Amino acid sequence: MMVYVDADACPVVSIIERIAKQNGIPVMLLCDTNHILHSDYSEIKIIGAGADAVDFALVNMCTKYDIVVTQDYGVAAMALGKGAYAIHQSGKWYTDDNIDQMLMERHLNKKARRASGKKHIKGSKKRTQEDNINFGQSFERLIKMALHEKAGRESGA
Repeated sequence: MMVYVDADACPVVSIIERIAKQNGIPVMLLCDTNHILHSDYSEIKIIGAGADAVDFALVNMCTKYDIVVTQDYGVAAMALGKGAYAIHQSGKWYTDDNIDQMLMERHLNKKARRASGKKHIKGSKKRTQEDNINFGQSFERLIKMALHEKAGRESGA
């Protein structure tokens, strides 16, 4: 099991690393050449700049039982399709039960923006300490569940 992080502008890297380290799970941070990352725990993989280059590299690397941290619904959908788990930096889990609805909402919102002629949408609200706590708790629950499921499958349960 490995945690893959779509690390370009990811505000929860330190939380991911702390919790993964406590659970003995390796982390790989993927970013493009426009970002400089440093870590004492994670492996850092710098992917060439280009539209969606990091996204495709992450999806190509992840496998069943891995955990993917991304805010991109498309990346999450592809990771789920490979049997990986996926979580948003807000702490919301992407699942087979909610990903189709999320992708449809993204599509409809993009369509509405095009129709209105708006090029930019208002950015997200400022991240709070409560947001970080919520992410950490959700991420830890996801790790525990993933470890439990993986152990169950490997023991034949």
